[in-house]
Amino acid sequence: MTNKTLRPVAIVGGVRIPFCRSNTSYAGISNMKMLSTVLQGMVEKYSLEGEQLGEVNAGAVITHSSDWNLAREAILNTKLSPATPGITMQQACGTSLQAAMTAAAKIATGQIDSAIAAGSDTVSDVPIVFGKKFSKRLVSLGKARNFKSKLSVFKGFGPKELTPIPPSVNEPRTLLSMGQHCELMAQEWEITREAQDELAMQSHHNAAAAYQRGFYDDLLVPCEGVVRDNNMRPDTSMEVLSALRNVYEKSDKGTLSAGNSTPLTDGSAGVLLASEEWARDRGLPILAYITESATGAVDFVGGAGLLMAPTVAVNDMLKRAGLSLQDFDLYEIHEAFAAQVLCTLKAWEDEEYCRTQLGADGALGSIDRSRMNINGSSLAVGHPFAATGARITGTLAKMLDERGSGRGLISVCTAGGMGVSAILER
Repeated sequence: MTNKTLRPVAIVGGVRIPFCRSNTSYAGISNMKMLSTVLQGMVEKYSLEGEQLGEVNAGAVITHSSDWNLAREAILNTKLSPATPGITMQQACGTSLQAAMTAAAKIATGQIDSAIAAGSDTVSDVPIVFGKKFSKRLVSLGKARNFKSKLSVFKGFGPKELTPIPPSVNEPRTLLSMGQHCELMAQEWEITREAQDELAMQSHHNAAAAYQRGFYDDLLVPCEGVVRDNNMRPDTSMEVLSALRNVYEKSDKGTLSAGNSTPLTDGSAGVLLASEEWARDRGLPILAYITESATGAVDFVGGAGLLMAPTVAVNDMLKRAGLSLQDFDLYEIHEAFAAQVLCTLKAWEDEEYCRTQLGADGALGSIDRSRMNINGSSLAVGHPFAATGARITGTLAKMLDERGSGRGLISVCTAGGMGVSAILER
């Protein structure tokens, strides 16, 4: 096997549709429709009609069984070359960032020259299934050869069998929701309701300011007549946020509300990656480069905080890159909950945690909060699970391009006690 020099991996740019609260503007459309809209938006933005890409990596967290080949089928709905392969993948909320990491590794080693990493999720179009007993009856019904045998399938049938089982994003091993887990983290790290509300308010204000100055104009493609995120509240205030009730812990211990937690959201996002040569041959921009990435996990069943894995992923990535937590101009930390962000920041500042849980020599230290999520993040724009990583990557790449130089850090928590991180440079 010949030794190959790793190639730089360029980020050409990102595209997404506006994100909408579930059961609002996108209530009638599917993951396939949203993802196809994003991919076609990428085709139009970067003149990719008829182009054969190395691959499209995409996925969704909540899917119908018919979406097993989601990425490939979405490609065929666009004007990309039908010779472009599609890979459907999933790593909870880290899906599209992991998709970018996978594609970047292949581009760096010369296996492919270009790729789109994307994600889509809808909580409006969820699969509703029946219990095992009635499902087995339906399978048997399909195998029955005559009327008598079909009739016998329903022997002993009761109306209760028709009770549907709604999808759940509760952790299968703890039966707790992500919000309940995050509430426990907030109590452990002594994160106040006021601090969470303040971070949420800042996210909305930052996103509104970004819209006002036109930052999002070339990152968004309309969908179903929607042209901007409908969760954003430009006029929210501490007074408004503090009046909201706790949603996961009703006692005085509770701190998480609907205002400082991301809403259930529908949406899709993608990012175009390429080798320098591929991009330049087509006259396409290079906004930034993805230079490092990592994924990590924690034993949340054994007592670790469910959403603390980004501390692990970021620490491992920094070690490999030979960088400190302070060596960044911009920080994009996914706001699944305001408490999650604040727990992560506090953990990095805690010497004991960093020594015992991360194997570091001491505390990673604090970051300059004025450099974090400066165009708003998930609390304001929403969080369609699989789409968030691509949204953040495209946003950060544009921010670095506008600066002209710099380094940015991405941190994304996911269900299952996992975390995904990346470094972008310009």
